Amino acid sequence: MDENRHSPFLLTRRAVLETTTATAALCTGLPRAVLAAGADDRAASEPVTVELQINSRPHTLTLDPRTTLLDALREHLALTGSKKGCDHGQCGACTVLLDGRRINACLTLAVMHDGQAITTIEGLANGETLHPMQAAFVSHDGFQCGYCTAGQICSAVGMLEESRSGMPSYVTENLALAQPELTNAEIRERMSGNICRCAAYPNIMAAIRQAAGGSA
Repeated sequence: MDENRHSPFLLTRRAVLETTTATAALCTGLPRAVLAAGADDRAASEPVTVELQINSRPHTLTLDPRTTLLDALREHLALTGSKKGCDHGQCGACTVLLDGRRINACLTLAVMHDGQAITTIEGLANGETLHPMQAAFVSHDGFQCGYCTAGQICSAVGMLEESRSGMPSYVTENLALAQPELTNAEIRERMSGNICRCAAYPNIMAAIRQAAGGSA
């Protein structure tokens, strides 16, 4: 019998034996590693106290440190205007303002913002008087189902401040201008992180242009 015909089998058998031995050695030390990881996880999830300044009011919360800002707003403070859409920072439904800058509340942890000023859709109006952006959305019917509307409005408010401060966008043509011209292309680009599944984009554009002081 030709022994060369059996050499692949012998090599494969040897490889299996070597792999089995290595696996057994690894498993011998596995329980301690697993226990250590479990202890670290428990320590990392110990509740912490954070003071959030939301809509000009302080809120002291004791939270699991892994709690997102969005969940803190919705589940702990009943501020449900900010919506949980994709929960991956892709739809913009959870947009709020942090020290005047727009952020996705689902992508940041509440404990990271101790003492910072957070504005949600509930805090934009001045009593019974709507914020100009809210009024513009109503005037131009910039919503249909309304699920994305809070994020759209907060994002639009933050976007206008970015534009007024001279922050360029990907489509800004003249970077020498102190304040980029707020063209339709600029608005579309700057608002591209907010999705409207009802496709009310023309009305949203008109509302933003009105709030910005341009022609609707």
